[in-house]
Amino acid sequence: MPSFDIVLEANMVEVRNAIDQANKEVANRFDFKGSDARVEQKERELIAFADDEFKLGQVRDVLFAKMAKRSVDVRFLDAGTPEKIGGDKMKQSIKVRNGIDSELARRVVRLIKDARIKVTPSIQGESVRVAGPKRDDLQAAIALVRREVTEFPLAFQNFRD
Repeated sequence: MPSFDIVLEANMVEVRNAIDQANKEVANRFDFKGSDARVEQKERELIAFADDEFKLGQVRDVLFAKMAKRSVDVRFLDAGTPEKIGGDKMKQSIKVRNGIDSELARRVVRLIKDARIKVTPSIQGESVRVAGPKRDDLQAAIALVRREVTEFPLAFQNFRD
């Protein structure tokens, strides 16, 4: 039976490249001379450092611009609240979303079932598998999810006949 998976997964190689480019730009910018502004990566968490809140916002803007240039959707990023780390130094944690959480998965399944398309969605860990007898029904389900779920950059993978 034809099927496909709905996933939420960022390309971590492009994320790493965007971080490197952002750090290079911050190091070369005149308004950051002599400051300790940078972005570090730990697995799926990015930490932005700067001297004050304004510069932290600038570092975050540079990072988001580099992500957009590298074709990484900024909706993958979940910025936390800025916090002081001593003196005037600030840091901000930015999480890279990976995998569909259970609430979003249930919402996608309910959306497909309510549309009465002849497919069967099922939650498979951090993805949603949609199976159906006809390819046209699967393509209708993809169009429906793309149209209705806009706050997350969902991807459709493993389309099988």
